[in-house]
Amino acid sequence: MDTSLLVIIGGAAVGFLLAVFGGGGSVLAAPVLLYLGGVSDPHVAIGTASAAVAANALFNLFGHWRGGKIKWPCATAFAVAGLAGSYAGSSVAKLVSGQHLLLGFALAMAAIGAAMLRKPRSAGDPDVHITLKLVVRLAPLGLLTGFAAGFFGIGGGFLIVPGLMLATGMTLANATASSLLSVSLFGAATSANYAASGLVDWPLAGLLLAGGMVGGIAGLFAARALSTRIRLARTLFAILIIAVAAYVAWRALTP
Repeated sequence: MDTSLLVIIGGAAVGFLLAVFGGGGSVLAAPVLLYLGGVSDPHVAIGTASAAVAANALFNLFGHWRGGKIKWPCATAFAVAGLAGSYAGSSVAKLVSGQHLLLGFALAMAAIGAAMLRKPRSAGDPDVHITLKLVVRLAPLGLLTGFAAGFFGIGGGFLIVPGLMLATGMTLANATASSLLSVSLFGAATSANYAASGLVDWPLAGLLLAGGMVGGIAGLFAARALSTRIRLARTLFAILIIAVAAYVAWRALTP
């Protein structure tokens, strides 16, 4: 099958999962480029994936915005704090060898899968409002999450969603929708940093984004349809992520 078509299909899967779960889907973008798109340099794969994921998250953000689920003040406080972290994380990642970066990436994927297997503690408060106390909680969590997102070249939604819930007590649905603001901003900062070093393949990013937009539209409808079976869907998706993590680690150890 043509490489471009494979990247588009992979991008559609990423967009679909990002729209449904808010976090986790973006972690598959770099493997799509590495193992389906013919990219040999992990740094280029991560930089390119970050650009596509940022744009795709922004696209999905508007869909959730129309649904009225985004808690903008809380989402903005978290995202702004994490911008500096994402730039710092991506700067450090560029200094790490490709093999070691892939091993770290595989570990991050495994952690994402494990995190998705955990059951949320509570339903949360759908009427949460921003306060100075919440800003004090959100800022350091945003900074640390941004660093991790920048270093591993992932959207960071799997950290952002529980981070928002922990700091504010908002519902899972609100946190999933609100996380997309941070995913888009962290991805933009990371890709800009990589682009400054010539480590972004823009044509491939465009193909990944094109597929992601189609998948994102389908994901918005699927999110409503899966609302009663979201736990089963998350479990199956988590198993997929862990399996891909094992494959990435194996490829990193056997170049």
